Amino acid sequence: MRGDRLASGHLDAPSPPEAEISAVEYYRPDDRFSPQTNGKRIALAQDRAARPPDGGAFAEDFAATWRRAYRLCRDQPGGRTVRTRHGGAMLLSEFVLTRVVEVAVHGLDLADALGREAWLTPATGDAAPSCSWARSTPRRPTSWGGAVPASCARPPVGSC
Repeated sequence: MRGDRLASGHLDAPSPPEAEISAVEYYRPDDRFSPQTNGKRIALAQDRAARPPDGGAFAEDFAATWRRAYRLCRDQPGGRTVRTRHGGAMLLSEFVLTRVVEVAVHGLDLADALGREAWLTPATGDAAPSCSWARSTPRRPTSWGGAVPASCARPPVGSC
């Protein structure tokens, strides 16, 4: 499972001496978001989607992964740094914030695709304002339900 990278790679590796990027800088435009790279992501997702589903195994793997990642993150000292798969060193707290943002954004996409109301939680809303990209978005939202969608070119929550 992709989320196990945090548990198996980032936290098992030595801590970089200092953070080089923030959660905001993590989303800087570069080749990670190029059409070629996005094409590779799409092809990988299509390949995974074509595999026979095993919902039970997926659910068990997901539960084990989040529990291990939570335990490992909880046990880290304040100021712990990690190296991302893209090479930048960042505070673990900032990296975890990027994971919250990713779940929120893709949850909005999923809700939109299913024609359902988005299900962002209050805890997610409490975390988002600490990520300055949400504060610096060109369309200043008045609520969390508008912060992530506005900064990611998604419709506001409730308009999906």
